[in-house]
Amino acid sequence: MIITTDKSYTKEEIVKLQEVFGSYVKTVIDIERGICSAGMDRHYEGERILLKQGGKQSNLWGGGIDVESHLIDYNSFINIRPRDNNPSNDILNQDIRTQYEQLTKQFFWALYD
Repeated sequence: MIITTDKSYTKEEIVKLQEVFGSYVKTVIDIERGICSAGMDRHYEGERILLKQGGKQSNLWGGGIDVESHLIDYNSFINIRPRDNNPSNDILNQDIRTQYEQLTKQFFWALYD
């Protein structure tokens, strides 16, 4: 189940987000608008939702979180954007990585309390 929000996910929502990969949840975050789309099978599905909601491609970044270990990753095919100086699956820009990490922790706050 894909849930797109600008608020923190509840524990119940996080359980629903785990339907596809178990303890791992894929996420796409609009780092400019502070909106997260999570729970998809492929990152492009969340990217498409955020673009339809008015997001700009250069602000959308993909990765995920392991809900058991709380390990955040920054890896997605949607991140391959040479025109945005990111020729890799990983988010290379440290400022963008930091924003993505902070927003992920905000959206998945229920895992940390």
